Amino acid sequence: MKQWFSLVLLLLLVFPALAQVTKIRGVVTDATNNEPIPFVNVYFVGTTTGTTTDFDGNYYFETKVKADSIAASFVGYQRQALEVKLNRYQEINFSLQPSLFQLEEVVVVAGENPADILMRKVIANKEQNRNNQIDAYQCEVYNKIQFDANNFGDKLKNKRLLKQFSFIFDFVDTSTVNGKAYLPIFISESLSDVYIRKNPDRKIEQIKAVRGSGIENPSIAQFMGNLYQEVNVYDNYIPLFGKNFVSPIADFCFAYYNYYLIDSSYIGTDRSYKLMFKPRRKQELTFTGSFWVHDATFGIKKLEFDVAADANLNFVNDLSLRQEFERIDGKYWFLTSDYMVADFTLTESAKQLPGFYGQRTTTYKDFIINQPKDDAFYKQTTNVLLNENSMNQSNTFWQENRHLQLTKKESQIYTMIDSIENVPIFRSYSDAVYTFVYGYLPHGKIEWGPLNKIVSFNSVEGHRFRVGGRTSTLFSENLRLNGHFAYALRDQQLKYGAGIYYTFNKNPLRAAGISFKYDMEQLGSSFNAFSEDNLIGSLFRRQPADKLNLTGEFRFYYDHEWFIGLSNRFELLHRELFPVGNFQLKTYTPTGDSIIHRSLITTELALEGRFAYREKVVVRAFDRVNLGTPYPVVNFRLSMGVPDLINGEYGYQRIQAGVSHWFNIGNFGWSKFIVEGGRVFGEVPFPLLVLHPGNETFVFDEYSFNLMNYYEFISDRYASLYYTHHFDGFFFNRVPLFRKLKWREVFFVKGLVGTISDKNLVLNALPEATFQLDKPYYEAGAGIENIFKIVRVDAIWRLSHRENKGASSFAVFVSLQFAF
Repeated sequence: MKQWFSLVLLLLLVFPALAQVTKIRGVVTDATNNEPIPFVNVYFVGTTTGTTTDFDGNYYFETKVKADSIAASFVGYQRQALEVKLNRYQEINFSLQPSLFQLEEVVVVAGENPADILMRKVIANKEQNRNNQIDAYQCEVYNKIQFDANNFGDKLKNKRLLKQFSFIFDFVDTSTVNGKAYLPIFISESLSDVYIRKNPDRKIEQIKAVRGSGIENPSIAQFMGNLYQEVNVYDNYIPLFGKNFVSPIADFCFAYYNYYLIDSSYIGTDRSYKLMFKPRRKQELTFTGSFWVHDATFGIKKLEFDVAADANLNFVNDLSLRQEFERIDGKYWFLTSDYMVADFTLTESAKQLPGFYGQRTTTYKDFIINQPKDDAFYKQTTNVLLNENSMNQSNTFWQENRHLQLTKKESQIYTMIDSIENVPIFRSYSDAVYTFVYGYLPHGKIEWGPLNKIVSFNSVEGHRFRVGGRTSTLFSENLRLNGHFAYALRDQQLKYGAGIYYTFNKNPLRAAGISFKYDMEQLGSSFNAFSEDNLIGSLFRRQPADKLNLTGEFRFYYDHEWFIGLSNRFELLHRELFPVGNFQLKTYTPTGDSIIHRSLITTELALEGRFAYREKVVVRAFDRVNLGTPYPVVNFRLSMGVPDLINGEYGYQRIQAGVSHWFNIGNFGWSKFIVEGGRVFGEVPFPLLVLHPGNETFVFDEYSFNLMNYYEFISDRYASLYYTHHFDGFFFNRVPLFRKLKWREVFFVKGLVGTISDKNLVLNALPEATFQLDKPYYEAGAGIENIFKIVRVDAIWRLSHRENKGASSFAVFVSLQFAF
């Protein structure tokens, strides 16, 4: 937690410093009209190091080559050379004078763009050049993830609050991509051997060495996960930040890009052609940039892609991809260098706000082709193997084995971070930011909160006040204690709860926990809904909170992860449910006599399971950041009520299972579906049946039926379907006003079918708010998301059971969401 503020603080500090290499950026313009000139060759005089200006006349590069001048040349203009200062960052702009001379008359005959001819050959040879014919290969991989604070002005250097951190100015560097000063704050390195087999498809990574330094901020784990994504230019779509960008060499690339053949040259011993490209339309998920094509095989030799500046993408000002390929054994094209840098900030309209870079550098070497390991090697339960001494390798090992040497500033991050954490004011700022993000106020080994539950209101308790907390990682990184007390003015009862959670192993996860509570609970709400004592839920209700119950609960559970993506939970759950307010728990005997229960006692044994094939996660002390999987996720829960066990009164069996999946649909946006079903075996009071999740607030809940009231439908067998599609601005991007706002369209539909057996109908006196699910329940909605980047508004229509008492046929819901 303490690291969170350091990211924010460091975003506010800058001072120019010498770079470790020569870094140059600038723009080339026409001296007569100041218009930018694209396709200009910019190079170090007397060397082969150089680049080409983009469509806006910009160029940038960094190099360790020694030269005293840099030149710009282009057909129709006079060559210009300027002085270079080595081993520092500088901006060098060229203003080229036109070359005036008389040409004889030339007849130009229309023909096909030579760049388009070349592109068709690239597409025709894609399958050959992506190496699908290789059965297996292995190589050594070096990976470096780096985060840098950027974009902070010199005027902030003298602010009084920053005086104690002045020493960090010595570590600042400057980016050649956009000229922003940046401060390295986190570096993670790994060295691995990777083994890939094509049929059946399997990838094993054996990590030989890994280490990290700097500020490990959990809140940026999602950014890190996106940087880990592998980019294959030969795919039709390149997934970045959960969105599909159209590859410049997609089979249908001509529908999205214009191409220009601008150069031919030798890269090493390979003669190649350079093509530049740009999008045909605005605000589509496309790139701009260039790539080199090998003249014999039409394979990609080198590429430089930048996400289109006006792409409908949040919190990312710039994103650049750089890749280089080499032919191995004289015929197989392999990726040997892969670099990605993203410039993150809150809003692109205020580019002077603090932000940060995320950089990933990956290099590959020592390829071995078509020499697979034994089958047993590829059948291991985990695809990532960690050598025993991988985290304890010496500095000498890293100096001898890393593919790319760290700069002096990168290697000094350890010292800088230690110095920051020793500044007294650092902890105060760090705690403030942590409280804002997570809702807990750190105080040494205790975190007080959640703060949004201190005060709340409902119809049963009236005004409610709560104090709670949990231990932090300063107390233990394996043991967490939590607890709370609450008191309400109307019922004048003390409520409480506490829990213990201990992790025996982080990865794979092996953990156990015990918890108990005596507190209010809303039956029939989704796991994603606001809790009963959340202030936001109190303020945005569309129905009075008068269906609460008082619950006494004891829970013991054990989590066992077999490998990442496959896990089980074993649980013992003892509950006593007390009706409160006007709510009654009534059942009937076989003779028709009614029984009003003071409470309902159950003891339940349960087994839960979850399978997410090839899921990626970031492991933290007590939780994980899920980076997703391209495959469906399967969940199930089997539970059994055991009568007479810890005074349990009812015997029953329950099974519930579901499948969820999200997937991109080309550049048409992305979809998600959730299919779920279940059944309860036995004759039990209705709270032990399936209470379908309703929502009585105006805050949209993806996992509930938003226009269904609590207790409205109860079943002992059911099936439900949820489908949503996010268009990501597919239509709005074509309307000038909406294109400027960058709003995005979304729609969804939900359906439910279910029944309740005659025996359970006879047994139960169902609540007055409950109705028969004699026909399917449907609701559908359409909404606009990305309003101010984080606000979503949904209009939802109830399409069936509209005649039920208290039912709303239409309502507007609001929610907040963070998405790229």
